[in-house]
Amino acid sequence: MVRKEVVVEEVQKIMEATENIRNIAIIAHVDHGKTTLTDSLVARAGLISKQLAGEQRMMDFDAQEQARGITIKAADISLGFKYEGKDHLINLIDTPGHVDFGGHVTRALRAVDGVCLVVDAVEGIMPQTETVLRQALKERARPIVFINKVDRLINEMRMDQAAMQAKLVKVITGINKIILANCPPEFKDKWEVKIENANIAFGSAFHKWAVSAASMQRFNITFKDIYEKCAAEDHQFLVDKSPVDDVLLEMVIKNLPSPKDSQKYRMPAIWKGDLESAQAKEMMLCDKSGTTVGVCFGVVYDEHAGEVAVVRLFSGRVQKGDQIYVFSKKKFFKVQQVGIYMGPDRVQAEFLSAGNIGSIVGLKDVYIGETISSSDAVEPFEDIKHVSEPVVTKSIEAKESKDLAKLIETLRGLSKEDPTLRVTINQETGEHLISGMGELHLEIIEYKISKEKGINIVTSPPIVVYRETITKKSDVIEGKSPNKHNRFKIHVEPLEPAIVEAIDLGKVPQGKPKGKEHIATLIELGMDREAAKGIWDVCGSNMILDVTKGVQYLNEVQELAVEAFEEAMKKGPLAQEQVTGVKVILSDATLHEDNVHRGPAQIIPAIKRPIYAAMIQAGVSLMEPKQKVLITTPQEYGGDVVNMTNGRRGQLENMEQEGETAVIHSILPVSELFGFSNALRGSTQGRATWYQEYYGYDVVPRELIPKIVRQTRERKGLKPEPPTVETFMD
Repeated sequence: MVRKEVVVEEVQKIMEATENIRNIAIIAHVDHGKTTLTDSLVARAGLISKQLAGEQRMMDFDAQEQARGITIKAADISLGFKYEGKDHLINLIDTPGHVDFGGHVTRALRAVDGVCLVVDAVEGIMPQTETVLRQALKERARPIVFINKVDRLINEMRMDQAAMQAKLVKVITGINKIILANCPPEFKDKWEVKIENANIAFGSAFHKWAVSAASMQRFNITFKDIYEKCAAEDHQFLVDKSPVDDVLLEMVIKNLPSPKDSQKYRMPAIWKGDLESAQAKEMMLCDKSGTTVGVCFGVVYDEHAGEVAVVRLFSGRVQKGDQIYVFSKKKFFKVQQVGIYMGPDRVQAEFLSAGNIGSIVGLKDVYIGETISSSDAVEPFEDIKHVSEPVVTKSIEAKESKDLAKLIETLRGLSKEDPTLRVTINQETGEHLISGMGELHLEIIEYKISKEKGINIVTSPPIVVYRETITKKSDVIEGKSPNKHNRFKIHVEPLEPAIVEAIDLGKVPQGKPKGKEHIATLIELGMDREAAKGIWDVCGSNMILDVTKGVQYLNEVQELAVEAFEEAMKKGPLAQEQVTGVKVILSDATLHEDNVHRGPAQIIPAIKRPIYAAMIQAGVSLMEPKQKVLITTPQEYGGDVVNMTNGRRGQLENMEQEGETAVIHSILPVSELFGFSNALRGSTQGRATWYQEYYGYDVVPRELIPKIVRQTRERKGLKPEPPTVETFMD
């Protein structure tokens, strides 16, 4: 086995040859074989034995990953290879496939230039396959494809040669449909996967063999050979002829771009600065001698080094002692250490240069998506947008009061490492609420707190995260300050769906819109020019607009009004849940001339209370999170499964039959998914499998709202009855 320090020395040498670097992520649906496939490349680089590759799952080094047999977090490794006489460096990220950990995939894709999409030949394109491929294309990461577990088509599905080829063609056609719909128009021909282009391979990662058009030609193998050897279970013949590491390495190096090539077309998609500026040119050329600019796509807590930022550098270089500017902190920090990842280990390096992935110690309070630079005059990168949102909440408390401070610190650290985990503290009750992507996500968080950090905790059963919204426009309502010296006329109306979507996609940023391009975006989406210019703040998918004319002193209370608006949007009037899709319009105001009479205690209630009254008057409603659920079951149980999902308020989207199997696509509320596994097992005698993915929020049926509101209010220690307009008008 090669010592890791020796590998680092090799990696360091190759790091400067930008054209020989490949930054890639292995992406797939859960259990399609990403980590098993990664093992073969790790073994090829000499870090584990070839015999153990496929079984060791080196990149699943976390205890919970080993115990559960799934990848939970993205893991990075830098591997040096000799290929066709040249040294190459592959910075590889093995990502999770489970929907609860999709945030790790989103973040990893910001750091890479290409992806290897792994697809199970039997299961084909699953929900998460489509989700991760779409995300990769959005980040302008070029795809190659590995169709795994081909031997299962022969040995388990008993397909003949023609049926096997037809099945593989169906998978390739489905993948290309997603690629052509989501990739940049200028790359449609290049990025489409075709057997003749050798950007697609077939094989078995577990048995360590693979074939592509190039390897079949080079090693003189036919589909007939593959079929016969798999049927005879003679995998060793195929490994000797066409090993998976050989085929995969060739595919990565020949088909995926170096940072020097990819940054030319990735920069305009992920960075919104001036493309004519000197810094843009340095990044597009991946210039090692230029200004250091990079993005933090991961934060890891190390008990010895503290906070470690995992970064992708787009230009320049970083070494110990450098001063690096962290944009959210508006401060320079001194770099204490740089390193590269070798799976579970972070190994120190002398430097990191443009086009590479590595770690930096010394950047305080850095967050995921953060721009870092050697200059404070660089335009920051676009935020990393997660496709799903936390939909399940649990309350969590320390069993012993002495552990409270440690629990708060641990929760703060976990939410920095994983931005899809939301932590809120209820100041009145002192309880902590953790919101995650699903039950498994929260189970893992609980395990980390109790077993890894040794804190005894008590948690509540899972709670669904609802949203509040309005259905129509309200009348104008006047809010008065407690001293009656300041008055504000406010009404609310639903925010246009196109604008809500643009906010969710990050096209309209949070806070006050800056620059002409954001106002132009809103005008394009149908907003009046004057209204767009009057936006004071965007909070979540809500906004406050000032359409007043000539009100004296209004600019002096603007910050307080925005603070009141944000407070109202974070806790709505109905059940103190987050508000979505609301436009608050300030149409007139009368303010006292003396600023002593318009402090926070006067202005905040004078804005917040009429917003609440207007929302109730407009018809405030609840929205609930939903999941798209795909169920595969033997045909005879199809009817029972549909009846069971209908009984849980499911909407049947589609039902297909493939041979003896029924594939059912349904949309179900998250509140109806608790205990779903047991119900499905009961309906199918344990013979069904199911997968879910985030679908978004939808309005709760009217008849269920009173019960949900009452339960939510009681849980939060509020009066069971929701407030009326009059509550906020006295």
